[in-house]
Amino acid sequence: MDLRTVLVALVHLALAGIGGWLVVIDARTHRLPNRIVLPTLAGLLVLVLLDAAGTGETHGLIRALLGALILGGFYVVLRLLSPAGMGGGDVKLALVIGLVLGWHGWQALAVGAASAFVLGALYALALIALHRADGATRIAFGPWMIAGAAVGIVFT
Repeated sequence: MDLRTVLVALVHLALAGIGGWLVVIDARTHRLPNRIVLPTLAGLLVLVLLDAAGTGETHGLIRALLGALILGGFYVVLRLLSPAGMGGGDVKLALVIGLVLGWHGWQALAVGAASAFVLGALYALALIALHRADGATRIAFGPWMIAGAAVGIVFT
């Protein structure tokens, strides 16, 4: 098994394990703790750097870094436009997800980022249709960001 295969497996395992943990925390508390998100970002960055060093190819690294900046920047803009609607934890999680999706490719980044909003909207609409929520109900967005990332990875 080559280094790249091992690194891809590690990244996916990290995203699945830590992502599942964050889904539970965010759904219960509407918080994405820095003590989990920031070390995850650092660890994934190390894995992406190891990939570039091990393969001698920097395209994936550059894409990953740009993906983190693009998705993180987009979430910063959303947070500035609606501080009550988008939390700081979502912004930091966007850096993690942008890094991973960018590493996979531009299509994964686009599909994963868009899927988060589509899945979150469908969930909100279902809650409204079932009279379990209204337009003022707060919904944790981290789970949908993580689900969207999974969609971006699996379907591209």
